[in-house]
Amino acid sequence: MDFYNDIKERFFSLTKERDLMSSKVEVVSARTLTPQEVIGKPERDDFPLLKGKEVMIQADFKGSLGQAFTDMPGNYSGTLKEIFDMSLNSNFERAVFISTLNAVLRYLNYISKTVHCKDKEPGECAAHLVDYIKERFGNPRIAFIGMQPAMVEALAAQFEIRAVDLDPDNVGQKRCGVLIEDVFHTKEILSWADLIVATGTTVVNDTLTPLLTEKPIIFYGVTIAGAAYLKGYEQYCFCAH
Repeated sequence: MDFYNDIKERFFSLTKERDLMSSKVEVVSARTLTPQEVIGKPERDDFPLLKGKEVMIQADFKGSLGQAFTDMPGNYSGTLKEIFDMSLNSNFERAVFISTLNAVLRYLNYISKTVHCKDKEPGECAAHLVDYIKERFGNPRIAFIGMQPAMVEALAAQFEIRAVDLDPDNVGQKRCGVLIEDVFHTKEILSWADLIVATGTTVVNDTLTPLLTEKPIIFYGVTIAGAAYLKGYEQYCFCAH
């Protein structure tokens, strides 16, 4: 079954059980969330959000918030049924759907970490990730998918790591001591690695399913919270709210 149809079916079952189909969902995104609203004032200024490469869409469902990173900001307001009827053919539609999924599953108390960490927390999250991986996997070779600079820097100091990113400004450049490779090298890098650490934003930009191999994979970030719950993926998001 198609990845998004599967998530829709699982999500639909949960919402139908709780009779939520007529509820209004407001997606806050007319001005988009500002970088400061999302991440505060972190200790470094090279996060994609602060460079204008990504924006955060936020859904508010009955006071419960869900967020999703995307490169296609926009404004949306509608019922859950209207959101289920979306084709999910664009990054914008997928961001609306995924942020809504996160908000509703938080409202239903299935998940709790759906709001991005702020200020010093991204650095703390990256430092803790090193210990988390050592405890779980020892000393693996890591394929890092997406550019989260604090994590790349922390992991590169302890592990062999190769990284890919969609941002052409990063490809071919050394970031945090690591050469950022083109996504065309993804298959080779996945084969080389023992462990995959991937941005949860892949669930919005439709690049997730090729990452699902026999290798263990950890998705990081709030974007994938709801999908990770529904699909049983491992999500790492140490400081999220």
